[in-house]
Amino acid sequence: MNIMSLGPGGQDVRRLQSTGGSTFTLSLPKPWVIQHKLNSRDVLKIDWRPSGALRITPLEAEDKLEKTVFLSLSKLPKNSLFDHLMGAYISGVDVIKIGLNNSESRKSNLQIRRFLRNTRGFEIFEETDSMMVLKCLLNPGDMPIHASLNRMYLLLTSLIRDLTSVFGGEDKEFIQDAQDRENEVDALLYLIERQVRIALDSHKVASGLKLSRTQAVEFANLARSLERMMDHAFTISNLVKENPNLTSNMIDMAPLEQLPKWQLALKELMINIRTRDSLRIEAARGDLKQCQQILKIHEKDLLDNHRHNEWMAFDLSLSESVRRLCAYARDFGEILLNMLIFSKITT
Repeated sequence: MNIMSLGPGGQDVRRLQSTGGSTFTLSLPKPWVIQHKLNSRDVLKIDWRPSGALRITPLEAEDKLEKTVFLSLSKLPKNSLFDHLMGAYISGVDVIKIGLNNSESRKSNLQIRRFLRNTRGFEIFEETDSMMVLKCLLNPGDMPIHASLNRMYLLLTSLIRDLTSVFGGEDKEFIQDAQDRENEVDALLYLIERQVRIALDSHKVASGLKLSRTQAVEFANLARSLERMMDHAFTISNLVKENPNLTSNMIDMAPLEQLPKWQLALKELMINIRTRDSLRIEAARGDLKQCQQILKIHEKDLLDNHRHNEWMAFDLSLSESVRRLCAYARDFGEILLNMLIFSKITT
């Protein structure tokens, strides 16, 4: 009994046939056999998935077909090439062909170079007066998502550590590369989102990353939390750069007193990406919540009693950014708890 016309995304219902003893057979859909160029006696790989489903794959499957997208500058909204390139990158495209427009060549080149700086793996493969071809040379399964997450964490915590040093009296030169560090965190987030998108389409990539597809989605959520924390660390670095009268005695400001607690809690959560100890995760989230509450009280006091203090606006902005660091770290812990619960589901 056919539920619908069989094809990619379609369904079919077939009956098991007993061939004697303990052996059962099931016929395969002819369109699927033809599409994969299979013949009688070809070998198939069968995976028994944790969900209970069986996955059938040709053992000698052909190499993955390249996914290509064509972007014509003449048909894109003005100054939107970069956004379209990023959309193609994250969606898992392998080749991007850009139809060039001589009147906009300078601006388009700037956007293409910006795209290449903000992504991993893409290079200019071919270039003519009317066309530029970008091709990804990085296999999505080559860079473990764990490694990318850890790199994001190290960039984030190193910037916070350098900011603390500056508040303690060190030279602002320590944070001059804050923009570069933030850009690298953004690039790693885009890479993880690309890998996850490809993994959702390809079980081979998911296997190469050693993650289930559900885990891959949650790892993208973890990366997004780290990227948002980096946004606020970068905001703090801009506050420091914009205030030339910064003095070393500011290390005792209430928001800065919460940063070591945030660092310890986030470190504990990073460890629990692998260990997933619910008691330790909840303890870290509890510490972060306490920091948030202290900062909320501090901000209320500033608004109620210190409106005429010249540092009030700076203190308030600093406190808000530290409080949001704690909020996104708590989100990070919540995602870990979701992953822990999912791993314990039985059927």
